[in-house]
Amino acid sequence: QVQLVESGGGLVQPGGSLRLSCVASGSIFSINIMNWYRQAPGKQREWVATIGSGGYTNYADSVKGRFTISRDNAKNTGYLQMNSLKSEDTAVYYCRVPTTSTTYWGQGTQVTVSS
Repeated sequence: QVQLVESGGGLVQPGGSLRLSCVASGSIFSINIMNWYRQAPGKQREWVATIGSGGYTNYADSVKGRFTISRDNAKNTGYLQMNSLKSEDTAVYYCRVPTTSTTYWGQGTQVTVSS
């Protein structure tokens, strides 16, 4: 049906930057809304950011001012630019695309912030 694949995770020092990508493929014409979530070990999965088809954005308080969500509609790809990274940003990051019929999740990409 629809597959979401995240990439761009890795190891970065505190204060560093990383850009995550989420590519949608399969039986999908376009992405309306894309969300980013993250889950740290032993923690509940938490919402990070949202972008809509019209370009509106929303961010969790914990990342506001540091993260930027964006999209490239021609490539069916969403991005999460992460700056000024902190150790508490360490988590598996997931993209999420809700539709009227179902909600699709990516497999996740690991982000580790450590010196």
